[in-house]
Amino acid sequence: MRPEAEAAQSQTSTDEARFILDKLALRASCRDFDGSEIAPEILEDIVRDGVEAPSSCNQQNWHFIIVADTARKQRAREISGGNHHFSECSALIYLCFQKGWTHGNFSIVQSVAGACYHMMLSSHLRGFQCIWNAGIGDTDALRDMFALPPTFDVIGALAIGRAKGTAPKMKAPRRPVDEVFSWERFERPEASLYPVKQAEAYPFWEIRNDSNPFAQWNPRAWSWDQIADFRGYSVWAKSPLAGVYVSRRQGNAQEAEHALLPELPAGARVAEIMPWGGTSTNALLTRLGDVHVSVAELSVNNLSFIKERLLREGRDLERVTFDLMAGGKLPYRDESLDLVVLPQTLEHMPNPESVLDEVRRVLSPAGAVVASVRNAHSAYGANWRDHETLAQVPNQGPFTPLAAKDVANWFAARFKIEDEVGIGAEATGDAAILTGDQRHSGRLYALRGRRA
Repeated sequence: MRPEAEAAQSQTSTDEARFILDKLALRASCRDFDGSEIAPEILEDIVRDGVEAPSSCNQQNWHFIIVADTARKQRAREISGGNHHFSECSALIYLCFQKGWTHGNFSIVQSVAGACYHMMLSSHLRGFQCIWNAGIGDTDALRDMFALPPTFDVIGALAIGRAKGTAPKMKAPRRPVDEVFSWERFERPEASLYPVKQAEAYPFWEIRNDSNPFAQWNPRAWSWDQIADFRGYSVWAKSPLAGVYVSRRQGNAQEAEHALLPELPAGARVAEIMPWGGTSTNALLTRLGDVHVSVAELSVNNLSFIKERLLREGRDLERVTFDLMAGGKLPYRDESLDLVVLPQTLEHMPNPESVLDEVRRVLSPAGAVVASVRNAHSAYGANWRDHETLAQVPNQGPFTPLAAKDVANWFAARFKIEDEVGIGAEATGDAAILTGDQRHSGRLYALRGRRA
């Protein structure tokens, strides 16, 4: 072959490869399906494509269970503990493997993961949407449902279907590639190296989601950049869907918090600080009406998530702005805001008192601040210390409940406190309003202050 012909053929191959790779890169996870059926033979073809993936020692000790029956998908949803898309997708493909072979370095699990991703790409190229789920719930209940023999385990489920027209069209952000690879030795940006408790070693088998003795919950051990990085990517572990992601633990507490909001004139300027996923932002917009709301978060990823969430909720964003709060500094002019809302966020901050100084700076002379915190001196605080902190740091980022009396003193040093309540007598769920001597004993402590 002549050199020019060989070069042309090489360029054609490169262009074809780039076309395919670019198309595959458009694949994005979906949690909002329309429930329409997919023909059984197509589902079987997707599995058939999946098993073209490499398998450790070529033993192919994987097994895949297709679930398309409506009642069984509903049962799968119940077992999962809340994955609504399990009942709305066209089908679930449960990922199983035979125990005992090629266990070293999780090679059989890696094999199942490779097959799963092949199925995801097959689904994508066929025009379907999907999502790979590790959070499948009680595996013993699944074992019963599938009559799974004791020599097999189930480790995940692939949900496949067609997206609703209202489904978010965004793909979760990816880290810049130069952050996640290096040549010849390990190198990684400091912001993406998350703090852990100091130990001589970190044995893999001692670390689980529900039990991590090395997890560093104290945000004072984290830098602002580390918290921003953690929250900015983990927020996308869910999807910005309307009416889905609300706090089951807090119950009606948010309504009690918002009862402290002051009356504001039309056009008032409000900032909500570090709302993470936007659930509180949506409720705040309902409560406040005709005002301008600025959302301040630590990462542009959080801001893009919240914006999409509010669009899915049908919000008109003409009077909403999204602002980056770098290094704990509020991006607002002195005395420019009528209200600042801190929805259970002070406990996530490396230096909360300095942020309160920032709040005072940006509030107008008669401006108000409404804040809530998880209270260390409460039934919840005890539960947090004894149980919650045994687990991994949650996706919202590290936090440590604060003593209500300490928080009250911080605010009293900067603002005139107009109202304060405790919310929730129990460790979780209830929203009882506690006043008088009991106000510092609730699961949450909430207050409204005014700049003096």
